[in-house]
Amino acid sequence: MTATIKQKTSRSAALFERSKRVSPGGVHSPVRAFKGVGGTPRFVESARGAVLTDVDGNNYIDFCMAWGPMLFGHQDQDVARAVRVSMSRGWSYGTAEPYSLELAELMTKNIPWAQKVRFVNSGTEAVMSALRVARAATGRDKIIKFDGCYHGHSDPLLVRAGSGLAEMASPDSAGVSASVARDTVVVPLDDLGALEAAFKKHKGHIAAVIVEPVPANNGLLLQKKSFLREMTAIARRHGALVIFDEVITGFRTAFGGMAELTGIRPDLVTYGKIIGGGFPVGAYAGRRDLMDMVAPSGPVYQAGTLSGNPVAMAAGCAMLKKILRVKPYKRLAAEAEKFAAAAEAAGRKAGVPVRVQRFSSMFWMIFGNVDTADGFVRRPDQTPAEHRDLYLKVFHYALERGVYLTPSAFEVDFVSAAHSAAQLERASKVVCRAIESLGDIS
Repeated sequence: MTATIKQKTSRSAALFERSKRVSPGGVHSPVRAFKGVGGTPRFVESARGAVLTDVDGNNYIDFCMAWGPMLFGHQDQDVARAVRVSMSRGWSYGTAEPYSLELAELMTKNIPWAQKVRFVNSGTEAVMSALRVARAATGRDKIIKFDGCYHGHSDPLLVRAGSGLAEMASPDSAGVSASVARDTVVVPLDDLGALEAAFKKHKGHIAAVIVEPVPANNGLLLQKKSFLREMTAIARRHGALVIFDEVITGFRTAFGGMAELTGIRPDLVTYGKIIGGGFPVGAYAGRRDLMDMVAPSGPVYQAGTLSGNPVAMAAGCAMLKKILRVKPYKRLAAEAEKFAAAAEAAGRKAGVPVRVQRFSSMFWMIFGNVDTADGFVRRPDQTPAEHRDLYLKVFHYALERGVYLTPSAFEVDFVSAAHSAAQLERASKVVCRAIESLGDIS
């Protein structure tokens, strides 16, 4: 690796030390602490377009994009205008209001499988509520999830696979009881045999199968359409519901997300991130009969003081209307593909094994030899052992030269409509130089 560029980070470092005295780990979401990559986490003072500015005055071309919601970049003018108007009316009512209605109508009009929608405050809350509906609708207790998919931090989903194939799960976090974990069955991705085995082992007890159709929290683990379609068929054959967790992919891969692109109609779907334009929001939606089970219409209780917050609803409306008007997906996919191709070419030039898995405007750089039949990493256990250490070097090389990649070797990066051609070219050159600087590890 070539000599580093010395940035000013003294103010970020001082703020981090202060923050650790009053907040766990100094942050309010773990990955922000840079624990997975090391070094000083940057305290960002402001952001505009595709650029972050930290408290030390350093500017970064941003590919984290608030972990996905900034499809049109930071401080998008259309979203900002809607927020200013909304703020002038008040920012929380605790009553029925017309703004969540407008967003719900916009979604249900354009997404046929989302016949009704309930807004909440996070993706975690959306998933938690969807699972409750599934259990109530089926009268069953157990849920199947896939190893490598992340569905938020509610207790039943913070679990890992047991010792045997298709066994019940064990807690993956302190504070999650074994009794709660017992109702979650964890199976491998891309393994229909394991899924069938789980249904047979727990016959008549599985309420739903939940999946990220493009798992994007443990790397970008691209799944075959055939796997998703057969997964759906197996679940329905056994009387279980299918839940698509589209908190990341919803409105990011297509307006209707992966459900639209695969042609699979889930029973329930969860959303977040983009539907709030960057404000805290989540939603669960689905079949009318299932959603009508939610209070006050039905017996499934769920409530939230700030659910349907008028500012977040206004931001979401502006965001979704702009998506329908601008139709950004083709251009963003092309930009991500160009970025990925350049990184892989740099790897070949330097003799460094690099694979960039991409879907739509999301990409994940994998370092090391991918030892699979088709060359794709589809499960967490297929990620090369050397990937993390090599990613750390590329991450810091890029960071020190003004390119902000996600501060984790197992999170994905995002291209936004705010990234200019010049910014993408500059960032690509920095990342390619970082890759070339790794040298031959084969």
